[in-house]
Amino acid sequence: AQPIHWNYKTADLDDFLKDKEEVAFLDPSRNPFYCIQTGKHSCYGDQSRTILKSLVEFEGVNVGQLKESISVAFGPYSEYENEVNATYKDKSDVVKKVYPIKSSWRHNSIKSFLQKYKDGDQITGIEDNQMDCVVNVVCVVALYAGRPEMLDRVEEVITVTQNSDINLAVAFTAARLLEYFILHGKTPGVEALNAVLKEMVNPQRSHPQDLDRAMVGHMKKVIDEIETDHITAARKFNIT
Repeated sequence: AQPIHWNYKTADLDDFLKDKEEVAFLDPSRNPFYCIQTGKHSCYGDQSRTILKSLVEFEGVNVGQLKESISVAFGPYSEYENEVNATYKDKSDVVKKVYPIKSSWRHNSIKSFLQKYKDGDQITGIEDNQMDCVVNVVCVVALYAGRPEMLDRVEEVITVTQNSDINLAVAFTAARLLEYFILHGKTPGVEALNAVLKEMVNPQRSHPQDLDRAMVGHMKKVIDEIETDHITAARKFNIT
């Protein structure tokens, strides 16, 4: 739903949308930072598609080729090249004369990756505690679900662009939950969550993280809000 992507003034957005029946493909876009054709992927969708394409072409995770694919998809000869967005801009510093830019938006981890890859750095991921990591696990888990190396492959893909303890803890939690649904079919959400949380406190679990207990605590708070409507619950967790 990129037409309403990154609207942080939620009261204004609520007022604008109150009489709208269709919001996912709103036209014209209300995105305050970038404006592209409604229905096109956001930067996160394009990154996920790039990962999927690499998995198919190379029959699994191939980190070197994935880095090259991301460089091509988001690099200087891609539709993402834009002078205004070539260096990191804090989205709180929106200047009406400049934004929204009339092209796709490079997010922070991709900008940093491109520079590190160009410089020949072996470690191209940065400490970027954003939710890209959850989106980027989806096709990896779909391919490796039920296989012992699943979390190894998730880590390889995530750390190409994001490399922090929080990124990995969140990505592994999301991967475990998605894998549970893939392997067990239609399952009530709370049942799946509880099964994953039980696994995450198992001393014998694979890929233990220092932040696993914190993740378990946060997920239990989510379960406690199961009867709360989505928007209200999201705002309780500072998700806008």
